[in-house]
Amino acid sequence: MGPLFLSLVLVLSFVQTVPAVSQGPAQSIGPLKPSGVPSHVQLIQSSVVGIRVQVPPDRPSAVTLGSERQGSGVIFDPKGYALTVSYIVLDAEVIQVTLRDGRNIPAKLVGLDLESGLGVIKLEGDGPWPAAPLGDSSKVEVGQTTATVGVAEQNDLVVTQGTVQEIRVFAGYWEYMLDRAFVVAPHNRAFGGSPLVNVQGEVIGITNLRLGDPPSANLAIPIEYFSASRDELISKGRVLSRPARPWLGLYVVPSEEGVLVVGASPLSPARQAGFQRGDVIVRINGVKVANQEEFYRKLWQATLGQDVSLLILRDSRFQVITVRPMDRYQLLRTTEH
Repeated sequence: MGPLFLSLVLVLSFVQTVPAVSQGPAQSIGPLKPSGVPSHVQLIQSSVVGIRVQVPPDRPSAVTLGSERQGSGVIFDPKGYALTVSYIVLDAEVIQVTLRDGRNIPAKLVGLDLESGLGVIKLEGDGPWPAAPLGDSSKVEVGQTTATVGVAEQNDLVVTQGTVQEIRVFAGYWEYMLDRAFVVAPHNRAFGGSPLVNVQGEVIGITNLRLGDPPSANLAIPIEYFSASRDELISKGRVLSRPARPWLGLYVVPSEEGVLVVGASPLSPARQAGFQRGDVIVRINGVKVANQEEFYRKLWQATLGQDVSLLILRDSRFQVITVRPMDRYQLLRTTEH
């Protein structure tokens, strides 16, 4: 993923979960060479697109994600709406979509759901555009056969046939958590935004991360997260019916000591409050937290506009940092306007 990959490697060198490109068992198919593609992939392959994004270098996410990004997506509506992962299009100023026939189409950012990690863009033009059907991910079970369908740099289709290895809670270092996520193996090297497809040719998830060292797996966001908020995300640019999560901008990972701070997002409340790499979060608002999941759930119970108190351990001494969370949608570019 070029600059995006390099930036993420620098930021995420201390964790095992990385949005990055790596080699893996997969089938690469040129844009006009469908032979050998599984039948359920043939049903949706025309709707799978490559996405290239340019982000102004002064935007907050450019520091960690880079100013030039590349990923995949899938058109789900003949009007030209396409779904991808949020980190590809966050803060985007220019979006270019490449179709399977090689055409390059400008697109605009419609909206982001930063809680689920999904983003919606819209191709310019009336269409109709080839669209993939969305399935019911709530019925997905461990062991189910899948295909991850991504687009590589030269617009080659990268198809990985695999299975759902786990369905579990996933907590990421960037104040991100899914109560239900799919772990799929083997991993697809062109995974960022790639649709996860069932044997009926329906999209049941969007792949967003590579997990662990080789042989790696992919993490996929179940499509149910999008189906529940689809109309609102398209019309409003975000899910306003759901309370905004209080956001500190901390980067935290599990450790033997507890919740370990490994950094903070630029311009975030955490950066301004003085958190340092190596701090260990012990309590939040007087409640002990032992892991990411406990920390996030307690943080998200807080109220925007009100301070939270964090007891930390720094250099073998306890101290309290008081910080006021913010609504990160006010900081980041999540729609075209």
